[in-house]
Amino acid sequence: AGGTPAGGGVMAKITAGQFKGMTLIVPEAIRATEAKVRQAVFNILGSFVEGARVLDGYAGSGALGLEALSRGAEFAAFIESDPASILAIRDNLARLERQLPRSAWRVVHGEADWGIRQLAASEPPFDVILLDPPYRSEEGKKALNSVVECAILAPSGVVVIEHDQRTDLPAELGPLRRGKRHRYGDTVLSLYQRGSDRS
Repeated sequence: AGGTPAGGGVMAKITAGQFKGMTLIVPEAIRATEAKVRQAVFNILGSFVEGARVLDGYAGSGALGLEALSRGAEFAAFIESDPASILAIRDNLARLERQLPRSAWRVVHGEADWGIRQLAASEPPFDVILLDPPYRSEEGKKALNSVVECAILAPSGVVVIEHDQRTDLPAELGPLRRGKRHRYGDTVLSLYQRGSDRS
């Protein structure tokens, strides 16, 4: 996940679940979510991801959505604007075709806010929305606004947004309230739910 340019290719592996240890194709131009941060995301979510509908916004290599599928998510949608990353996501998913039904995922090629609106118009709400926008940008706020405006989050759902510690995100946005924040070095995971704190 993520969209910040980085030098050199990065290896990423699924950290747990049915596909644990699978090496992911990661384009050189993206910043893949670190394994420890990915593990932290799913430690926070716990069993909530099992059977869930998951949206991986700013999907990059698709690592977060693939991790969710590995851990028992029922469905994952991937939104990504970069053509090379879209190819990587499709290649990574193709390697799981024998283990997963084709109906278990959907890939949307476009900017995150546009993709969220497309999915909101054609898919049931999502239980888990994972956002890893480019660091030090306003993209995270834009995506959160789209989540609220489109009512794409299920009533009991949770949004997890990964951001730089200096990024200022709102404590409240429409019906969403920011709950706990979890810090890992310069990276922060902020959780949003409807009107209450989670975990």
